[in-house]
Amino acid sequence: MTDVQIIERLRRIGWRGDTLPAEGRQLARVVAQHRAGYELHDGEHLFGAQPAGHFLKRSLDPAERPAVGDFVEVEPGKPPHIVQVQPRRTVLSRAAAGERYERQIIATNIDYVLVLTGLDGDFNPARIERYLSLTEGSGAQPVVLLSKLDTREDATQLLAALRARLPEGTPIHAINGKDAASVELLLPYLQPGDSAVLVGSSGAGKSTLTNTLLGTERMATGAVRGHDSRGRHTTTYRALLQLPSGGCLIDTPGMRELKLTGEENLDLFADIDALAEQCRFADCGHGSEPGCAVQAALDSGDLSAERWRNYLKLRDEREEQASTLEAKLRRQRGGRPATRPHGHRHSREKDQ
Repeated sequence: MTDVQIIERLRRIGWRGDTLPAEGRQLARVVAQHRAGYELHDGEHLFGAQPAGHFLKRSLDPAERPAVGDFVEVEPGKPPHIVQVQPRRTVLSRAAAGERYERQIIATNIDYVLVLTGLDGDFNPARIERYLSLTEGSGAQPVVLLSKLDTREDATQLLAALRARLPEGTPIHAINGKDAASVELLLPYLQPGDSAVLVGSSGAGKSTLTNTLLGTERMATGAVRGHDSRGRHTTTYRALLQLPSGGCLIDTPGMRELKLTGEENLDLFADIDALAEQCRFADCGHGSEPGCAVQAALDSGDLSAERWRNYLKLRDEREEQASTLEAKLRRQRGGRPATRPHGHRHSREKDQ
């Protein structure tokens, strides 16, 4: 098989490069990770592989290990071994649970992040904003999906309110995940060569939607609890799937904790930043100070109290995570000052 044929084969699973590894190495994409190793796909065949020894060092940042969505170089063997991870063009990650700062990669080399929320008891605009905040620095485009359209008579009003709350231009689609005609709205994001990751709470309908996109009952589904519309984790690990439309979809388990990494800009709340710039005092705390544009917007209803609270919560969490990351970098550099994370705003105060 010629290099051109191999590259064309890799295009089916999202490869954007024009060159191949050195002779003796094969390029493949990570489609799943298990305790026993990795599942890879080369555009035609699925096969298992193990990570090379340098990926197993305890001192290695977990984010440097192969992750679902990665393109990796593989050397032959029984089993084959992953020896190198190709540069990632996009990365969706979150801070791992626990006191130690570690970044957990959700998916790499993706074009779209499909944020799925049920219109039943799962509907939570603040959680959607959290997902979008995490997506900001990934390099991928967020797309908000509202499932279980058939469960709400006021779906139109909910959709309108969400459109008004989120930044203009954010794609928002209301769908019925069980209806193939309904999910055709998503095909523009799942064309040949495209890669998308599907995220959302347990019970939001990710597996149901995935089955509809696949055209087969491949993913296990389960009922949700009546009192909060939450489900069990029917998807237990991240997996990259090839769709009939030609695109690739990474399905993920429901995530109960979505910690910011500390590197978010929170551009999602640019309107609040603009309001803060209009305050009379540069160091306005947006409380009882005279001439506070934020409080004026809250009083008039132009800014909802719920959205303001969520902004403060995410901003404070971002600051805390940024400080934790900075302390970690300082320790790694022997106590030398660490550069603050790229894109992080140092202050919202006006220039003096």
